[in-house]
Amino acid sequence: MDIEKAIKEASINLKKKKIRSALLDSEILMSKVLNKDKKFVILNSDKEINKNDYKNFKELVSFRLKKKPIAYLTGKKSFWKYDFKVNENVLIPRPDSELIIEQVLKIYKNKECINFLEIGVGSGCLILSILKEKRSFLGKGVDLSKDCLKICKANADILNLSKRLKLFKSDIDNFSIGKYDLIISNPPYVKNLDLKNLDEEIVKFEPKIALDGGLDGLSEIRKVIKKSSELVKFHGKLILEIAHDQKNEVKKILKSNNFYINNVVKDFAKNDRCIISTKI
Repeated sequence: MDIEKAIKEASINLKKKKIRSALLDSEILMSKVLNKDKKFVILNSDKEINKNDYKNFKELVSFRLKKKPIAYLTGKKSFWKYDFKVNENVLIPRPDSELIIEQVLKIYKNKECINFLEIGVGSGCLILSILKEKRSFLGKGVDLSKDCLKICKANADILNLSKRLKLFKSDIDNFSIGKYDLIISNPPYVKNLDLKNLDEEIVKFEPKIALDGGLDGLSEIRKVIKKSSELVKFHGKLILEIAHDQKNEVKKILKSNNFYINNVVKDFAKNDRCIISTKI
């Protein structure tokens, strides 16, 4: 069977399962199997695929039919300007989270060096993208999951950032190392009862611990804000990703922990997504 026929067959099957990106997914999975880029796959669509590669391709497609996300099947996800290693222990990076990087670069465009902390590093996509853009910044990351820290460290090694990054395994409640110019976090913020309403791909495969924000969706945000008020320097910044309907509640929590609200930034869908505050 040639590459084009294999992709077409996979795409038809994926469409039956109402997977919107059926053709693109099939091309990406073929790229993975052949260890070539998508351009090669398209330009060589008439080439025969060997039995072993076809078997591996069909196996990946069978996982995709069960709604396993493409990022977990390929083991990587593009975010900001880089490809990050991911697996089922870490949340898949979302484009909306790039807002945090944009805001950091805007706020600190004239700053040579700052010491900053990320609470809940996951794959490391946020902290590492910032370190890559700002060559003199120093970053520390904390996460409760040793699997997340392992992936983050692997990504730091790939991007040659290990010398400017320190990672700690800890619950944020018990973390008390250092004082920071800036703290960033994309904490779990989905209401417990809303988890079941998320897309099947998310519910079945992404780590619940990275999504579950407790009964009101704010339990982890409260912890992050409380601890940040102790860890951030006077006039230091806290930048948080939030759910689209949490702005007013999060503002209240910030104010009660001596933070001044600078700005609330909207995402691509015009939802409130990122809140910037200063310790006063």
